Amino acid sequence: MSVCYRHTGREAYIACQRCDRSICPECMREAAVGFQCPECVSSGAKAVRQPRTVAGGALPGHAGVATLALIGVNVTIFVLTDLLGLRDLEVYGSLVGDLVVYDDHLIDGVAGGEYWRLVTSAFLHVGVLHLAFNMLALYLFGPFLENVLGTVRFAVFYLAAALFSGAVVYWLSGPHTVTVGASGAVFALFGLALVVLLKAGQDVRTLIVLLAINAVMSLQGGISWQGHLGGFVAGVLFGLALVVVPPRRGALAQGLGVLLLVAVAAGIVVLRTASLTV
Repeated sequence: MSVCYRHTGREAYIACQRCDRSICPECMREAAVGFQCPECVSSGAKAVRQPRTVAGGALPGHAGVATLALIGVNVTIFVLTDLLGLRDLEVYGSLVGDLVVYDDHLIDGVAGGEYWRLVTSAFLHVGVLHLAFNMLALYLFGPFLENVLGTVRFAVFYLAAALFSGAVVYWLSGPHTVTVGASGAVFALFGLALVVLLKAGQDVRTLIVLLAINAVMSLQGGISWQGHLGGFVAGVLFGLALVVVPPRRGALAQGLGVLLLVAVAAGIVVLRTASLTV
């Protein structure tokens, strides 16, 4: 009489298909052929490669979760600033280069060490239409790129692109110009999508038309062409990092891409600050 190797007091009439040890009904785990013991099932599961995105990231558990979270943050901040009147969020979050009086507040700007403005300004908007256009673009392009990069890596890229775009605005805009909006980060999505689609051999004519329309709109008064330019360059640079790194090295490629954006942004900020504080 055979006994279960895990429960020595129980009779066992079935052997594990992998290790050939006897197992009782409680320890039987149904397999493709016959039954396996709990230990073999566990070791087999560890040996299976987890599915990854084409860029090497973990597959999102829910499509577009990071995109929806970013939209939620933007909408919430808009409600707080424009509808509930919490103006201090806008005063201390907008991108301003140098010392200026803003809404009866004397602020130091980025040149005075308020570096957070380079990112926080990307979550502020002026008016419903400004918010709506940016969130629509984020909703349309975000899930696609999130599926390419993975949820966490997409969120990191978005923040790095916002930082890079903010640095370009700081560099090319007047030191007392107030800039807000997610359009810089959104244009980074355009740039990255263009590189990814070209790499995949897809038709990009529609995207190019969209970019051309937005480029013309960027030249209109009241719109930060500097932010749009900085965002688009950020997306292209990050996309090129994905292209030049060998396949199956997605984590390395994205790490280098983020490092490149942050390093260039830091260099721009240092040089621009030096020119304003001479």
